[in-house]
Amino acid sequence: MALRLWASSAANALKLSGARAAAPAFSISRFFSTVPDGLKYTTSHEWIKHEDGVATVGITDHAQEHLGEVVFVELPEAGAEVSAGGSFGNVESVKATSDVNSPISGEVVEVNSKLSEKPDLINSSPYEDGWMIKVKPSNPGEADGLLDAAKYTKHCEEEDAH
Repeated sequence: MALRLWASSAANALKLSGARAAAPAFSISRFFSTVPDGLKYTTSHEWIKHEDGVATVGITDHAQEHLGEVVFVELPEAGAEVSAGGSFGNVESVKATSDVNSPISGEVVEVNSKLSEKPDLINSSPYEDGWMIKVKPSNPGEADGLLDAAKYTKHCEEEDAH
C-alpha cells in the first residue's frame, strides 16, 4: 500500500478544530500541514532534499498527519540500493502500516537511527529530525520530474477534496 492515505471527512473535520502554530516563513502553509519550499515531493507523499551530492528522504507533514501517531519505522541498512518509486521501508502508526517509496534511485549511505528509538520524530519534525534515509543518487536527474512545493500543495488539496 503506497503512502497515499485519505482521511475521512469526519477526521478532517476534527483537525479543523485544533489550533496550529504559524508556519515558518520559508514554507507554504496548507490548511493544516506545512510544505517547505526548496524540497521536491512525490504524489505518494515523500520529500527529497539534495545537498552536496546526497539526497535526504522523508515523508511529508501531510502524510504524517494522515497516518496519526507513528509507533514503528522499518528502514533499509546503509549500502542498500533503492529505486525511484520502489518501496524502501514502512511506517506503522496507530491507524495503519504504509510503505514508503524512494523518490530517487541510488545507494543508501545513511539511515536515521534515531527513528528506531523515537519513531514519533516523524510526527513532531517530519522535515528535520524525522528524515528517514540519505541516498547517493545514481541518476540525480530523476528528481527533476518531482513536484515543487506549490504543485505538491495543489496535489494534496485535490486529493483531500475526494
